Amino acid sequence: MMQVVQLLRGAVKHAGSRPPCSVERLISAVRGISSSCTDTDHPKILITGGLGQLGVGLAKLLRRRFGKNNVILSDIRKPPNHVYHNGPFIFSDILDYKNLREIVVNNNISWLVHYSAVLSAVGENNVSLAKEVNITGLHNILDIATEHGLRVFVPSTIGAFGPSSPRDPTPDLCVQRPRTIYGVSKVHAELMGEYYHHRYGLDFRCLRYPGIISADSQPGGGTTDYAVQIFHAAVKTGHFECNLRSDTRLPMMYIDDCLRATMEFLEAPADSLVNRTYNINAMSFTPHNLTQEIRKVLPDLKVTYNVDPMRQAIADSWPMALEDSAARLDWSWKHEYDLPELVQTMLTHITMSSQLAQAN
Repeated sequence: MMQVVQLLRGAVKHAGSRPPCSVERLISAVRGISSSCTDTDHPKILITGGLGQLGVGLAKLLRRRFGKNNVILSDIRKPPNHVYHNGPFIFSDILDYKNLREIVVNNNISWLVHYSAVLSAVGENNVSLAKEVNITGLHNILDIATEHGLRVFVPSTIGAFGPSSPRDPTPDLCVQRPRTIYGVSKVHAELMGEYYHHRYGLDFRCLRYPGIISADSQPGGGTTDYAVQIFHAAVKTGHFECNLRSDTRLPMMYIDDCLRATMEFLEAPADSLVNRTYNINAMSFTPHNLTQEIRKVLPDLKVTYNVDPMRQAIADSWPMALEDSAARLDWSWKHEYDLPELVQTMLTHITMSSQLAQAN
């Protein structure tokens, strides 16, 4: 081993110059030094739409893994103080190609997590905005990622399926044909990302998320929002008005499972990925199922139903469960939270937060 290192150093010395970084990295590799030894060897990660439901949580996880300064949150809104002080934050508008390109170049970005999106219910009320953010913004991301050789992650959704898709369970590959602009834009993202991968070699990665449930962030205008709102109502008022039918069964996932899946998928070796887009699944339940589980802890919870026709039509076109055996086989995905664990965790977090707020 030492002979190889001496040969490398000797070759550089013979050239009459100080060893450049690339040679030093090669020498380190020969010695078997791990790429995780120094902060600068980690990927430099940019998260767009970082102030949404998932961005702050993923940044926390990635910073713990790769170092605080190697993960940059970005958004077009001013961050709350605790987010601003927890690590790098910058303004980034995904519709401003020049601004986004400068951020990638100036910060030496190597991974890009693209969370900027207009969600399902909001998108139906503002189709032109959804097209601009979800489609034009995506094109900017893909072009810049291809130009600079980035690894890019774009989440998809159960909304990428439609009423003609198999619903129980929905496989990775099947007829999709969604009926919302959100779903259409996500199918577009999946196909464009896979095209860029096959045509240009872009390291594109995509997970179809179920409905994501979190105690720390407010819902962002999605059809599955009720499954977050019910916990806050159960703790604070004891009454919840649900905008979906009691028998509407949809796939759901606790946020910790979602964030862990995303990080594991980002780190998975490229040659282990048979697909570039995967379903991930954890549990499926109805509003009635969720209510019954919450009542095991809060038996006086009262739930009434005032069905929103638009959200109900969207939910009726979506999967009841996602089939995710490929993710479990190819990169060892495994969820940890089922419905009982989800309910206990959510109620504990929200109760503690409510008590702290009252004390202050």
